[in-house]
Amino acid sequence: MKNKVVFWLNADFTIFAVAREIQKKYDADLYAIIDITDKPKDFFINQKLIEFKKIWFYHDHIKPSKNPDLEFLSSFEQKYKINLWQLAYNDRFFYNYNEFYNFSDQEVLSIIEQECRLFENIIDEIKPNFLIMFMTMSHHDHLFYELCKQRSITPLILNDTRLGRRWCVTSIPNNVDFIPVNFTGKTNISNFEQINKIREQYDVFKTILNYESNFLKSKTKMIVAAIKFLFLQNNTNTKSHYTYFGRTKLKVLLTHLKYVIIEPIRLNFIKKNFLDKIQDEKTILFGLPASPERTILLAAPFYTNHLEIIESIVKSLPIGYKLYVKEHPAMNSRGWRKISFYKKLMKLPNVKLVHPNTKSIDLIKNSSLVIVITGTLGFEAACQNKPSIVFGDTDYSMLSCVTRVNSLENLPFVIRNSLTKNVNPIEIGEYIEIVSANSAETDLLSFRNLFATRFYHKSFLVDVSIDELDVKSFLDEYHNMIEPIANEFLKKIQ
Repeated sequence: MKNKVVFWLNADFTIFAVAREIQKKYDADLYAIIDITDKPKDFFINQKLIEFKKIWFYHDHIKPSKNPDLEFLSSFEQKYKINLWQLAYNDRFFYNYNEFYNFSDQEVLSIIEQECRLFENIIDEIKPNFLIMFMTMSHHDHLFYELCKQRSITPLILNDTRLGRRWCVTSIPNNVDFIPVNFTGKTNISNFEQINKIREQYDVFKTILNYESNFLKSKTKMIVAAIKFLFLQNNTNTKSHYTYFGRTKLKVLLTHLKYVIIEPIRLNFIKKNFLDKIQDEKTILFGLPASPERTILLAAPFYTNHLEIIESIVKSLPIGYKLYVKEHPAMNSRGWRKISFYKKLMKLPNVKLVHPNTKSIDLIKNSSLVIVITGTLGFEAACQNKPSIVFGDTDYSMLSCVTRVNSLENLPFVIRNSLTKNVNPIEIGEYIEIVSANSAETDLLSFRNLFATRFYHKSFLVDVSIDELDVKSFLDEYHNMIEPIANEFLKKIQ
């Protein structure tokens, strides 16, 4: 009997491209849940590139109301041990990050209810063996992932790794399968010189910065997209997609203009008030994460208030130490944070702010300890022979020099204990070998940028009609970027 594989597809087409490669090499029944805007729907309805047995358009089944069935939701939550309010509260569309629409609690719960019923029905109907998806980004794809786990469906998640350009397929987002509880000590990478040669070869920060430098940066593409959006097409998504509620053309235009104005003002404040290096003093480094991002909203859902976290760290500092807070360079594409947030940090005792463009490696070398939510800076610290503290589960948490915080009240003890920890290069070497053995090297971020440039006006406008021949031509041209990833999925399936 054939295996049944359900794919979660969205606008960037990475998983669609993976599905096409898998179809060429593996005989299975394929299904798809598609999270897309209105105009690309015709492509998925009519395309012949992949033979899906059945597809579901996610937004066709989700219509917010003000009468959620609380009894059903309570029963669902208990049955599957999934904390629904945790997912809802941290979603970027529902509460803290939506500038266009204020959802009522009833609307949020009705959306969750419809999702739960839809996902249960899909699983009951097709009884899939495998789920294939990109790293979960929002509450709804993460909910489906959690439900599949509870229903004994094997999730196969495409993740980036702490080694730039290396991608792995795992059963848990932001993790690497098969990392042992105890390291064996058997590795060919056993000293920091070897470790840092590999780190420089796969510098994740260079990879991300290259991606960010091309994201929403073309003025020509922006103008063309703006003309199409404002004058040449109907904005039907404001009625059909709850994620577009309140996004009238005028509001979208005014919001964009607001960020065009405030971004250079905020950047000028950063240039005037942030340091570009650590001074000659005992230092603990905290790396602010990009926000909103899944690395905090889903990977560390109870540590999203960064001001509170930094205040807690300051209260926990040993006498004689300063806390340096480094802004994340990816906040450039989000217009930076509010100046009021930076000013609150500047008022805290023993806190200094570091410019986002300052090299992280230089900061780490001059620090005694690094603290992050879940970011790669903690792994970079280990490579520089420095211990670190994390607030969420990470794959590199297995290193003995990394401490996971379980309560803010324990921070004083955790910090003091971490300052005494030694870094074992053999553990790092074994970690690198495990990641390398369970991942493939490919420039997937470039693939996504290229697709967005060709089809989505460089990400400025994604609600567009898509031609099947153009997609086929693109996927054929960049087949070599996707095939290594598809092969990783096939290893896990087979």
